[in-house]
Amino acid sequence: MKELAAELGKLLIAQNHTLSTAESCTGGGIASIITAIPGSSQYFHGGIVAYANEVKMALLEVQSETLEKHGAVSEQTVVEMAKGAMKSMKTTCSIATSGIAGPGGGTADKPVGTIWIAVACNERIVTKRLEGDFGRAENIKNTIKNALSLLIKTLK
Repeated sequence: MKELAAELGKLLIAQNHTLSTAESCTGGGIASIITAIPGSSQYFHGGIVAYANEVKMALLEVQSETLEKHGAVSEQTVVEMAKGAMKSMKTTCSIATSGIAGPGGGTADKPVGTIWIAVACNERIVTKRLEGDFGRAENIKNTIKNALSLLIKTLK
């Protein structure tokens, strides 16, 4: 995964972008892999681990109506998280994640392994839904890999 983070860093530098993260189910894993790359301070401003809905609302400006209507694990929520991260950390790009990593917490509508990712650059926002339960650690690892890959694809 370090290879993906390094590739992302090169793209961000080449395109003069800055990056922030808003993570729920990945618990800071994306920020961790990004900051493991030497020189990431050139483009990475910081990340917010917003596990609680109160943090999503207070720090990332996720609307209470969004959470009530769609839930924390939804496309609408990760889009607002991504926008909020860019705004609060003054970046041109962001990555946001929210999901049910497991082993518990799933419902019939949103079983364990249901995860939403949003990547944003300026006004462009791309989302992706992941499904399938491979165990908590693998669900988180898979989310980080998909999030980095989605932003790379978006920048290309």
